[in-house]
Amino acid sequence: MRTANIFDSIERIAALMRAEERKRCAEFGLQPVHLQVLDYLLICNQYSDTPAALSKYLGMTRGTVSQTLLLMQKKGYVEKIPDTDDKRVIHLKISAAGKKILVQAKPVDLFEQASALLEADGKAGVSEDFFLQALSALQTVNQSQSFGLCKTCKHFTPKTQGGLCGLTKAKLTKADSEKICQEHTL
Repeated sequence: MRTANIFDSIERIAALMRAEERKRCAEFGLQPVHLQVLDYLLICNQYSDTPAALSKYLGMTRGTVSQTLLLMQKKGYVEKIPDTDDKRVIHLKISAAGKKILVQAKPVDLFEQASALLEADGKAGVSEDFFLQALSALQTVNQSQSFGLCKTCKHFTPKTQGGLCGLTKAKLTKADSEKICQEHTL
């Protein structure tokens, strides 16, 4: 397959996913960015749950993210929590209401239905690795951070009950190591 065809296919997949996302968000009075914020907060770790990290992840200005967070906080989907050690740092947390709306509004079923259709036709077989490699290459070319899983970072040291972050020297639970981090390095 030619590179242009791969690009066109990925772009079309993204457009279909965005269209479904916009449709689902409209049902709940949300914008796609609101869903993206909730999704990020569900999967980020304690080093990446700040407005600055969220801005980097979404590729948006801090001002835009700040306004989005104000609205999300008013709706009761996001909580802002001051850092216990450094009061200048604010941590973000998805609320129970935010988790509930995320489950209802996220258009995962579209992808699951398409996957089931491929499996029924015997066409399943494209590995997840292909998409991860494509994502990694795009991030490298774009000079953007990977925001990968802690446990896949070169600074991660596995331990019996989780791990250790080589950058911060902090102990990580198994759940922490399954979340994404802005400091992730391959």
